[in-house]
Amino acid sequence: MVRNDVTNYGHRFTPEEYAVSPEMTLGLDVHEQTVGDVLKRAGYRTGMVGKWDMGQARRFLPLQRGFDFFYGHGNNGIDYYTHERYGVPSMFRGNERTEADKGTYATDLFKREALRFIRESKNGPWFLYLAFNAPHGASSYGADPTDRKSREGVQAPEKFVAMYRGKVKDERLAKYYGAVTCMDEAIGEIMTYLKQSRQGENTLLMFFSDNGGSGNGGNAPLKGHKSTMWEGGLRVPFIAWWPGRLPAGKITDEFLTSLEVLPTFSAVAGAKLPPGVRLDGFDLLPMLRGEKKSSRTEMFWQRRGDKAARVGQWKWVESAKGGGLFNLTADLAETRDLSTEKPDVLARVKGRFDAWRKGMDAAEPRGPFRDY
Repeated sequence: MVRNDVTNYGHRFTPEEYAVSPEMTLGLDVHEQTVGDVLKRAGYRTGMVGKWDMGQARRFLPLQRGFDFFYGHGNNGIDYYTHERYGVPSMFRGNERTEADKGTYATDLFKREALRFIRESKNGPWFLYLAFNAPHGASSYGADPTDRKSREGVQAPEKFVAMYRGKVKDERLAKYYGAVTCMDEAIGEIMTYLKQSRQGENTLLMFFSDNGGSGNGGNAPLKGHKSTMWEGGLRVPFIAWWPGRLPAGKITDEFLTSLEVLPTFSAVAGAKLPPGVRLDGFDLLPMLRGEKKSSRTEMFWQRRGDKAARVGQWKWVESAKGGGLFNLTADLAETRDLSTEKPDVLARVKGRFDAWRKGMDAAEPRGPFRDY
């Protein structure tokens, strides 16, 4: 994220500060190709609904990044009902902020707009990136910095919270589960429409998260939570659905990442990549069908001063909250540090991380910038 200037250090801005904050002025480098760019060139109508989180300046918004349709918020978090952050209206329709739906729960709005896009696009090929903000904590920060309540946590409609109240340890967790259940129902309604409109067998659906759980709901047996380098922060659920094309009920333990998503959709659509674009991922459908093994053998992460590398079964972590060398095959919970027992393995994994960092530094996608 730092590579693309998408930064947020938790400072509670006034509306005036927020107007010139990194959340407002920075975003995904304009030279990067999005999945929207790739599929739009292949003849698809492209839509983005929900949490964009890659810049709110006009040049960073989805309509300038390969998408034909956009309804959602450009920052990393909003109040689920007011759709504000630091007292600033943060919901967009197209390139313009809108308060037309203020008071309606965000998940319901994103479901509505996703269905709108699909209905409007059903006569031709389409691609929809639907990013629910649930169950992200609500960014319920008012305009007055002297009168702000503490972070509220997740917001959810009462009927969903009531399903769990008294069955879990506290109200905060009941809201978390309620938000997830509401999102689950929304996805179910969208899938029902795809089946009823006879689009299901021609639609590849992928569901996954952008990071590990917050820890509110528990990540056992994994250690850690989002924003950490432990498996609880990095490992996420992934579900693929394509009736008649993918085997139902199959579970795979192949080493796969979200870097595989764009190459997979590109392959399905028969899309061509622009000259000079090199992808870090690959088409994962053969793995999901059980036709071949994943070619991925390593992966690297860095968030500020925290680092991690996985090479085969080995995982190295270096962070302010601890670290070590772990054998994920035998110890997925990362409880036994093998650094002193396996110094040769530790050196090899750290060496691969250093090589990755050197390559990333050489590939900085900076300037010259397009004149907007």
